[in-house]
Amino acid sequence: MAKDRLIIFDTTLRDGEQSPGASMTRDEKVRIAKMLEKMGVDVIEAGFAIASVGDFESVRAVAETVQNSIVCSLARTGAEDIDRAAEALKPAAAGRIHTFIATSPIHMEYKLRMAPDNVLERAVAAVKHARNLIGDVEFSCEDASRSEYDFMCRIIEQVINAGARTINLPDTVGYGEPGEYGAMVARIMNGVPNADKAIFSVHCHNDLGLAVANSLSAVMHGARQVECTINGLGERAGNASLEELVMAIRTRSDIFPVEVGVDATQIVPTSRLVSSITGFPVQPNKAIVGANAFAHESGIHQDGVLKYRETYEIMRAEDVGWNANKLVLGKHSGRAAFKARLADLGITLDNQAALNLAFTRFKELADKKHEIFDEDLQALMNDVQPDDLELRYSYVALEAVSRSGFKPRADIQLLIDGQAQQAAAEGDGPVDAAFKAVELLVNSGANLLLYSVNAITEGTDSQGEVQVRLEKNGSIVNGNGADTDIIVASVKAYLDALNLLDAGVLKAHPQHEGV
Repeated sequence: MAKDRLIIFDTTLRDGEQSPGASMTRDEKVRIAKMLEKMGVDVIEAGFAIASVGDFESVRAVAETVQNSIVCSLARTGAEDIDRAAEALKPAAAGRIHTFIATSPIHMEYKLRMAPDNVLERAVAAVKHARNLIGDVEFSCEDASRSEYDFMCRIIEQVINAGARTINLPDTVGYGEPGEYGAMVARIMNGVPNADKAIFSVHCHNDLGLAVANSLSAVMHGARQVECTINGLGERAGNASLEELVMAIRTRSDIFPVEVGVDATQIVPTSRLVSSITGFPVQPNKAIVGANAFAHESGIHQDGVLKYRETYEIMRAEDVGWNANKLVLGKHSGRAAFKARLADLGITLDNQAALNLAFTRFKELADKKHEIFDEDLQALMNDVQPDDLELRYSYVALEAVSRSGFKPRADIQLLIDGQAQQAAAEGDGPVDAAFKAVELLVNSGANLLLYSVNAITEGTDSQGEVQVRLEKNGSIVNGNGADTDIIVASVKAYLDALNLLDAGVLKAHPQHEGV
């Protein structure tokens, strides 16, 4: 018997971006969208078009780029929201407007300050308006897991009659319990007379650590779309993790009545890309994509795996994109081979100038590090700025000294507006000293919110990849830097963030509501 197709709806670019500090530039969103498309994600929610000019432009840029996935924009039930979403989605090969309104008593009374009948009326009007603009409309009952059954049945029946073809039942605050939540989905599908005219979807948050379990329970009870994010990124404790959902369904195909069209070998590369762009490192023991996900230290486990892999591994690491660190390029590699390998990694360069800059950086790295791995290339590309971003601050040179019994000191040389400048400072450590030296020159007034260091590959000559998160006047930016010298990488990341702040590339952190 043929299985139903489970629609994978990725909201990394919308709900994932609402993680504090996870805002992304338009170009970064396009890079992630390309990887999601390559992975075979069915629907990509690219943003909330009315939230800001930046969000609108990001949705439009993704719509212009993606050809094989549906591109979606979130919208509240107001006509202005819906019109803005439709405008952003005009270039899309296939577009969807996702409109929502809260349906739980607590949200209707205290947030919306609306009576249930008024909520129903607004929902129906929104769906009708959206259907006049686009053929694919999704409607969400925000806070469905705390909504009253009879009211949800009423509103769902009427929005389906108005033209909604996907109905989403979000566990907005992570309140659901798997048995209860799955039963709710089944009960609604059985109680709505025209339920057969729509696909039912779930969007689960992880406040109690149950987002994936609740989503899978809903699938077992009839849901045929799951909304999720790479690495479980999202507001508060995050969303259901795409990689965990996909591999649970693949691995336990004996019990799940659905199949997915995702190319699982793209999971790990996409996870790494999202982690590097957002500055949110993946915990080592994270299922599927954590560094220890397929590691075995126990002697008993190692012995078992060597004798027969399936004794302790229920999945193959290669199936989700884990590979041995493979040497792909070296200092004698040419421009064509470099460009081809970037394409294999899902990285495309828009013009010759961008390729020249990236290739120059590659050659510089190859002089320091003889073995260049895929991970090195991904980090290198995060260190290459878009051509349209004029860099006010550039790294030139650094000398850092740290000796027992003496205060660490850093002497730094920068280019600021094209002029060479130099400063020195002491600090609690060499990184602190280097950052203080930078601040003596730039006096940014920014607050350091996060400093994270990860080794990109194994070995003492590994590059260190540093993420720095800065905040200034409500805007939060993530800077990236990579180098075989961790102090240099730190300064590069700090300057990257300062350039983003100076250029106003990122909007203030999105605090808009959502499902």
